[in-house]
Amino acid sequence: MAVLCDGLCCDGFIYKYLWDDLAESCRVAHFHYRGHGRSELPHDPERIDVPALAEDLLAVVDALDEPDVILVGHSLGTQVALEAYRKKPSAVRALILICGSFGRVTHPFKGSNLLATVLPDLIEWTTKHPKFARGLWARVPVKVALRVAGLMGDINIRAVRVEDVAPYFQHVVHVDFEMFLRMLKCAGEHSAEDLLPRVGVPTLVIAGERDTITPPALSRAMQEAIPNARLCLIPEGTHVAPLEHRELVTQAIEAFLNESAVLHSKSPVLEDAGREP
Repeated sequence: MAVLCDGLCCDGFIYKYLWDDLAESCRVAHFHYRGHGRSELPHDPERIDVPALAEDLLAVVDALDEPDVILVGHSLGTQVALEAYRKKPSAVRALILICGSFGRVTHPFKGSNLLATVLPDLIEWTTKHPKFARGLWARVPVKVALRVAGLMGDINIRAVRVEDVAPYFQHVVHVDFEMFLRMLKCAGEHSAEDLLPRVGVPTLVIAGERDTITPPALSRAMQEAIPNARLCLIPEGTHVAPLEHRELVTQAIEAFLNESAVLHSKSPVLEDAGREP
């Protein structure tokens, strides 16, 4: 079974095609982080860091009654998958890490430390002015957000279908803004770099050549640090490479699963778990 782990503020949009492609070879499950999608806001607002999300992931795996699973992580999901492996390596059969990093993602963001520097002040301002912050957060039109993302190079408008990425921006406005900022800060403080040399399962790292959010240099660093890990660089791919280059991503994953002999049986049953923390 493969378990899909989202990026921050995501509720599965990135797996629109990969879900079905993986389901041809194995069972697929997907869950929502605290305060995302079908999961309610966290009961403890302080329990939103990467280790807490990894605990939720492992609870989902336990509920699926699988001895071990293939963890597929995109963006923040890469950190969550690695942290879950740290906590319970016996539950993980393989890792597929897509357009992500081992940690501290806010520090090299867009080639600068600015995001990590301003986040504490932004969180403080949002805490003091929650209604105003929420109003600004929820009133950015989807079309405007898409255009800005394209201009900044975060997505390749020419390579992706608008209807494939629009669900992300539609979901974002329903995510609590302060929680989002705090989760982003936690992701920026977390690092699994120390774990990478001890990863003992087959690992595939997929990077977008033009990813401006988690640049391919981070993926190369992960691949070089994880014993026997493989790297697939998607030409012209951005942070949403699985939507822009479906066939290349699917082919890379299929080749990895086959050559690593990760799959033992075929059971194309789909499951979706929204966890309420």
